[in-house]
Amino acid sequence: MVTILDYGAGNLTSVRLAFERLGAQTRTIASAGAWDGAGRLVFPGVGSAKSGMAGVRARGFDGLLRAAAGAGVPILGVCLGMQLLMEGSEEDGGVGGLGLIPGRCVRFDPALDPSAKIPHMGWNTLLRADPPHPLLAGLADGEAFYFVHSYHAGETPAAAGWTDYCGVRFPSAVAAGSLFATQFHPERSGQAGAALLRAFLAWAPGKEGPCC
Repeated sequence: MVTILDYGAGNLTSVRLAFERLGAQTRTIASAGAWDGAGRLVFPGVGSAKSGMAGVRARGFDGLLRAAAGAGVPILGVCLGMQLLMEGSEEDGGVGGLGLIPGRCVRFDPALDPSAKIPHMGWNTLLRADPPHPLLAGLADGEAFYFVHSYHAGETPAAAGWTDYCGVRFPSAVAAGSLFATQFHPERSGQAGAALLRAFLAWAPGKEGPCC
């Protein structure tokens, strides 16, 4: 069972349909009390860090995500969900995150590449860490994924993959324990995205060996 967290940040339908196309059972919950502790969690989202974090706290998902991560539940964060899993973001004057992934999010600096458009919108490639995380092991370096964002993760030891844009190589996939998160949208990324979601459905965190 894939449980999708609805904290008012949108992007739920495309995520749900992407998993259902792979044959997964899904449900969407709007409060922490609605989760029965079974299956996998997906923490999606689009929008701003401030409103997103307010929705997470109002629905009790901050405590749920911390407890689930501590219990080794497989968790997939997507886009804003990835950013909120980190320690914080400079967006909206500075917003604290859940602190489950080390590092902070910063805005693209147009001075590094004045020709780059912000937000970063469209297809871009992923360079995997070596050895690759289990969710990326079935993909080749240089696979393209779909992005829509103005803020990105800064330097973090949790980086599992990187993407180049606006004069910077930024972590576009991060991982820690049973958490895996992407700045890009796998649900909108064709066959490569479907392969990542399929790998998430089969992932057993902590059973891959010492590399992971």
